[in-house]
Amino acid sequence: MLNNPVKPEAHKILDILKETEAEWTFRVENEIPIKHGQFMQLSLPKIGEAPISISGFGDGYADFTIRKVGKVTDELFQLKKGDQIFIRGCYGNGWPTEQLKGKSVVIVAGGTGVSPVKSLIHQLYENPEDFGEVYLILGFKNSESILFTEELEQWKTAEHFHVVYTLDNEDYPGWKKGLVTEFVKDIPFDSFGENYECLVVGPPVMMRFAAKSLIDNQVPEDKIWMSFERKMSCAIGKCGHCRIDETYVCLDGPVFNYTVGKKLVD
Repeated sequence: MLNNPVKPEAHKILDILKETEAEWTFRVENEIPIKHGQFMQLSLPKIGEAPISISGFGDGYADFTIRKVGKVTDELFQLKKGDQIFIRGCYGNGWPTEQLKGKSVVIVAGGTGVSPVKSLIHQLYENPEDFGEVYLILGFKNSESILFTEELEQWKTAEHFHVVYTLDNEDYPGWKKGLVTEFVKDIPFDSFGENYECLVVGPPVMMRFAAKSLIDNQVPEDKIWMSFERKMSCAIGKCGHCRIDETYVCLDGPVFNYTVGKKLVD
């Protein structure tokens, strides 16, 4: 019998971590193989479903960092540890992890855009022998919207990590003040030679200007990768909501090289 590609299966919630008032991380039991940068469809019967990026995964679990912004997420925030949630996936092409091996990696991410790149950052942190220097520029709107505080502190301790944490318009101890794009110029691209890649994820406006900042600093377009995870909808290319010209973001992405991604303007 053929598997139904849109049939969700029930999974138990193992834990819930309240990151902020509006964003919680749900740890859900999972045995489905995952690649960094992919997403799943989370649903509740008679309520609806929503595509959610995977913010972390390990043996027997997957993490979903969810912002309370609509009907489905409002209901998700009523759930408790031990309750069940329905999942289908994984979907999408993730970050080019193999292409990063042996290279320096620059990551520019903003707000909830840190979620779809968090598991990859963890791999870079845990496996310094596989990668070069890692430069993180991570930004949030204000101190009340900071996600993954324990991981942010942990990443600062790695010898091969160079981190800039910034808030848009707030002075806060240990943090810079300003947009993530303001700090791209401080990355020593000249020291990398050709042996590096850049990853960008966040709100569309932030991604556009972050890519521009990288290009202004002589980063070749083919060394920039972007995630269009905010465009996800049905995940299998049937509803058409993620279609931009002839590209179905859910099938061909959500991660694209900038040489392709720069054309995905809708």
